[in-house]
Amino acid sequence: MSDSDQYKTGEIMPRIAIAEALRNHWFEIWYQAKVDLKRKCLAGAEALARLRHPELGVLLPGSFVAEVDENSIAQLVECTLSAALNDWTMFDEAGFNLHLAINVPASVLLKLPLPRLVSDHRPKSSHWPGLIVELTEDQIMRDMARAHEIAGKLHISDITIAIDEFGAGYSAFARLRDLPIAELKIARDFVSGCATEAANGAICQTAIDLAHRVGSMAVAAGVESAVDLQALIAMGCDFAQGPLIAPLLPKQEFMELLLKHNGPRPAAPKDLIQAAVQPVGRVA
Repeated sequence: MSDSDQYKTGEIMPRIAIAEALRNHWFEIWYQAKVDLKRKCLAGAEALARLRHPELGVLLPGSFVAEVDENSIAQLVECTLSAALNDWTMFDEAGFNLHLAINVPASVLLKLPLPRLVSDHRPKSSHWPGLIVELTEDQIMRDMARAHEIAGKLHISDITIAIDEFGAGYSAFARLRDLPIAELKIARDFVSGCATEAANGAICQTAIDLAHRVGSMAVAAGVESAVDLQALIAMGCDFAQGPLIAPLLPKQEFMELLLKHNGPRPAAPKDLIQAAVQPVGRVA
C-alpha cells in the first residue's frame, strides 16, 4: 500500500507528537533503493523516517511532521542521521558499500551541527563514501550565497548536497553552476510519463543535460514504469529510484532485497534493475 492510499479521502489523519514518538522509540528508518543506470547496479539508498505506532501501525509522515516546531524536526533529523550511519556499517559488513542520503530541511540544517554529528557517528571503514544531504530546490534558491557557504563547510566532512524535487520550482538554472551540488533529483511529476508525454520528456532531458553541465549527477525520482525507465536511460540519466525498482522498505527487508538481487560482494553489487527493465528488454 502506498502512502497516498493509506487513508481514505476525508478520513482524519492521526497526529503524533515527535517528542512522544522519540521518547517511546516508535521511529524506524526505511530505505528507498537507488540504482546506477549506467553500471546497472544498486548504488545507494535514501533513508526516511517512518513511525510505527503500537496501535495505529505505520503512519504517514504527515502524522508526525505537520505543524511541529523546528526543534522537534531537528531531533528527528539527528535520530535519522545517527541511525542511517549505524545502518551503513551493517550494510558494509554484509558486503554492500552504499551511498546513503537523508532529507534535511534548510532551516534545520542551520540549527544542527551537522559536521560534528557526522564526525561522532561516522563509520570507521576507510571506504565509507560519505553522506548525501537532500534539500529541495526552493530551499536552495532562497539564499544561494548561504547555500554555497553551507555546501563548502559540509564538503570538508564528506557531506555532499543533492537538490530534491528539481524542476518543480522553475529556478534560475544558470545560478547552479557555481554551487557544489552532487545530484539533481528530477521531480516525480516530470519523471512520470516522460516516455510518452513530450513536455515531461523535454523537461527530464533538460534537467539531465543541465546536471551534467554543472558537474552533477541526474537522479530520477519516483520511477513507476519500465518505458519511463528506458527513456531515462536513453536520455543519459545517471540514477533512478522509485516503486518500479524497489518500494520503500524497513531496514531488514531492504537488507533482504540486497541479498536477493546482489549477493554479498564488497566491491560492486550486481544488477538490480534487470527485473525492472525486463518487460521491455534488457539494457545493454
